[in-house]
Amino acid sequence: MTNTKKNEIIDSIMNLLIQLTNDEETVPTAQPKPVEMLTVKECTEAVKGLKENTVRSLVAQGKVKYIRTGQGKRGKILINKEDLLRVFEA
Repeated sequence: MTNTKKNEIIDSIMNLLIQLTNDEETVPTAQPKPVEMLTVKECTEAVKGLKENTVRSLVAQGKVKYIRTGQGKRGKILINKEDLLRVFEA
């Protein structure tokens, strides 16, 4: 194989790689929706007629996703807004 033939193959490979990278750049990637977390009090404001005790019961039953910030049992409860609204839509 001659050097000219090798250079032609390398050039064609490079052109293909450039096309592949250009195609990837033009495809828009779907950005995930940001997760909105609410405190127990904010949950009562988001859903009319909802009491704080009801929100705490939903957390205890595992019906809504939540995280506890701070240390131990005294930490603040943050609840996923989408899960909370999904509970009341069903």
